[in-house]
Amino acid sequence: MKTNTFKIFGLMAIVAFVFSVSFVKAADPQSEKLAVVDARVAIFSSNAAQNALKVFEESADFISLKAKYESSSADFQAMAKEAETKRLTWSQEELAEHQKKMSYVKADAELAIQKITAEQKQLEQRILQDLAPFVEQALQEIVKEEGISILLRAESVLLATPETSITGKVAARIDAKTKPKADSE
Repeated sequence: MKTNTFKIFGLMAIVAFVFSVSFVKAADPQSEKLAVVDARVAIFSSNAAQNALKVFEESADFISLKAKYESSSADFQAMAKEAETKRLTWSQEELAEHQKKMSYVKADAELAIQKITAEQKQLEQRILQDLAPFVEQALQEIVKEEGISILLRAESVLLATPETSITGKVAARIDAKTKPKADSE
């Protein structure tokens, strides 16, 4: 019985929504042009951001941190496997010493991953800060050119068709605006 009541109310809500949307469209079909943008996606899909990420991933510091993490992780796994196979033959002191060494290796791996994460966040913030003015310019231009009267953030929209998204256009504008800068460097 509850399921039927829920279905009826759900169906009524859907019907009311469809009628309200069709009524609004019938009243003034050309009054508003809506668009959706995800500025963060536009920024990080731009060539400028991709190049910055590539430079970061190829830097000696990142490569060193990544190698340290991978080495420590491999050492920890090897030590864990050794402990699993030999722990019954070890004395309490040997077991405690091995666990101590494992905790040091684990701490090294965790420190390396913390450093990598901190470096990535710092790079992310720098990219966002460097490209934010280009996003603002691109949005203003696209809104004016396409006659968009309402622009929404993608994260605040529940559902939108791909045609309403201008994220790709914003990324292309960022590329166009940053290309001369990249060529001169």
